[in-house]
Amino acid sequence: MPHGDAELNPLTRTGELAETAYAKVNLALHVRHRRDDGYHALESLFVFAEHGDLLTGQVRPDGMLDLQLDGPFGPLLDAGPDNLVLKAARVLQAYIGEERGAALQLTKFLPVASGIGGGSADAAATLRLLVRLWDVPVEPDVLEGIALSLGSDVPACLSSVTQMVLGRGELLQRLTVGGLERMPMLLVNPGVGISTARIFAGWDQVDRGPLTAGDLDQLVLEGRNDLEAAAVAEAPVIAEVLEALQACPGVRLTRMSGSGATCFGLFATESARASAAEMIRNGHPAWWIAETRIRAA
Repeated sequence: MPHGDAELNPLTRTGELAETAYAKVNLALHVRHRRDDGYHALESLFVFAEHGDLLTGQVRPDGMLDLQLDGPFGPLLDAGPDNLVLKAARVLQAYIGEERGAALQLTKFLPVASGIGGGSADAAATLRLLVRLWDVPVEPDVLEGIALSLGSDVPACLSSVTQMVLGRGELLQRLTVGGLERMPMLLVNPGVGISTARIFAGWDQVDRGPLTAGDLDQLVLEGRNDLEAAAVAEAPVIAEVLEALQACPGVRLTRMSGSGATCFGLFATESARASAAEMIRNGHPAWWIAETRIRAA
């Protein structure tokens, strides 16, 4: 199961700090147009699960940065210099002129290339952890700029709270949507990796209008994920996941997150979520399932 509240983990060693890289979920994702710079102009409501990957770190006085990987999805990643954790560490180290390094360990609980911001959340957790580990002051807007240089979703993952995300990810508006805080949520991934670039390339380029997220009912009725059709065409099993979630009693909203393939269900009660998880596990034992809640601000 995914990890939660890593910063409170009593198992960390002396001098070691920990951060949770909270899973990002797009409750709605509206693609408005393709910008002149090649990025897509997005309107999306981000929420974050209470669970995610676990990142720990200790200071290395020799200035070196190294990364160890473990966890159920760790073997699917490369711990080399292209890993987003190490990229984030290098960029921050260079910006602040930090002479110390860090020994980092990422326990990967979230599926890879799954539409829930795993890599972006890991990068953001790295920035948060190293600011604490090296005890260096970095202004929030500076840290957001560093985050954006690493990826469009990374700035929102820094705070990991409910927010409207606009542009390519550089415009963030914290948002309170009635009834969402700590709402039971079920994440389901059928075990297929999705290329974000391929899904965006498959978008039909139709602007279906802006996103308004006044309350949950409005999200249900008017929200959508404009990448869903392209993702289903790439991986038809996504439609099966959505059908399985929609068939669960007590579900309020089902949708695909990001560019897929993870889908989510929001439930009125934790007991309804637990029953849904059992039902889907029994029918699809190979699927990855996480019982969680929407993280509070």
